[in-house]
Amino acid sequence: MTEPLEKFFEFLRFASISTDPEYAKDVRNCADWLVSHLQGIGLKTELHETAGHPLVVARNEHVEGKKTVLIYGHYDVQPVDPVELWDSPPFEPEIRDGKIWARGSTDNKGQMFAHICGVEEMLKRDGELPVNLIFLFEGEEEVGSQNLKPFLEQHKDELACDIIAVSDTGMVAQGVPTMGYGLRGIAACEVILKGPSGDLHSGVYGGAVANPATAVAQLVATLHEEYGKVAVEGFYDHVRPLEEWEREMWAKVPNTSDDDIRQQTGAAEVYGEAGYSSAERLWARPTAEVNGIGGGYQGEGTKTVLPAEAFAKLTFRLVPDQDPADIMQKVKSHLERHLPAGVEMELEIGHDGKAYYCDPHSPYGQAAQRALKQAFGADPVLIREGGSIPIIQDMKEILGVDTLMLGLALPDCQIHAPNENFYVENFEAGIRLNQELLRQIGSSEN
Repeated sequence: MTEPLEKFFEFLRFASISTDPEYAKDVRNCADWLVSHLQGIGLKTELHETAGHPLVVARNEHVEGKKTVLIYGHYDVQPVDPVELWDSPPFEPEIRDGKIWARGSTDNKGQMFAHICGVEEMLKRDGELPVNLIFLFEGEEEVGSQNLKPFLEQHKDELACDIIAVSDTGMVAQGVPTMGYGLRGIAACEVILKGPSGDLHSGVYGGAVANPATAVAQLVATLHEEYGKVAVEGFYDHVRPLEEWEREMWAKVPNTSDDDIRQQTGAAEVYGEAGYSSAERLWARPTAEVNGIGGGYQGEGTKTVLPAEAFAKLTFRLVPDQDPADIMQKVKSHLERHLPAGVEMELEIGHDGKAYYCDPHSPYGQAAQRALKQAFGADPVLIREGGSIPIIQDMKEILGVDTLMLGLALPDCQIHAPNENFYVENFEAGIRLNQELLRQIGSSEN
């Protein structure tokens, strides 16, 4: 095994699960290991305490006149449950079929460690970097990065940079270098409908009082028109239309056809807003999703109960120019307007984050595309991501610079699920990508 892989395996063995307090020591030990490793490769490294898990910041010697690149990543990981579905222990990494199997192998330890290895190799070979480098690694991405935004605001002068690079996104297919230039935003809420003061016998009272479980189904059904178009009044007022070049490019992106989506998901048919391809709906159209719905008896058999309350958990994926607060106000008005008779509604507002967008044809975007082509030996594709990484928009607003999203994750990497994996080939390509990216940016005229 190569030295980079050996060190990577050390990194993977830390059970740095940020959401579970029982693993707080493991998260801290992982952060301490990172500090030691980054110092060992010649970077000035600091561990910053937060109200939660620590941040790690490392940098090389600053040289006036050089571009400054900030590379972001996170060392925390998702829980491993259900552990019985793993084919090998989640924190005992191993290589099978050309893949590294372990929790965090892709999300995000593998992708961020490839950048670290790239910098280490360049320092050993050249003695210096072509740019001023800042590594910013957090331990709370999987729990919402609550302490990173305040840190950015408090340290924005020290974190001043020309461009940010993040590898925490995906490739559309093996061997197809992929650059992301957009992310959907998100707004979340929970709707709780209350009827009688307690559960009732459905034979004695059914037909005389409203059933909250029926009412929540009726209310949720008002969120969509035919084929999934969102029926919330004013929902599309600020939606930015697709550019023609985007539609032309995305039509050629591999692994995103309707047949591909069916195979990836196991769904009988694709479904969504009319007039758009699956890729266009995933990357550039907003949605309203029911993430959970329930109320009443959930056990085996029948219990003739009329439940006192029912709920629905909703999220809205947003696109550039949609504001989460504005959307949530429109959702609230819609729900109040369509609330069935006989029940009362409580609305609990959850987390949110704005969509992110940058110009992929900017000088830095072009430098990233050249680096991708050099690292993978193929022309890159340009996509937007359907998911949300709210901290990227926060970094743009606070630090005033764009982020290049250079993903190395494949559709079958099973992040957040049992048997998470990362291709060895992609880990090695990520090392090459890091070095080529720093060279391209360092020699850029912009």
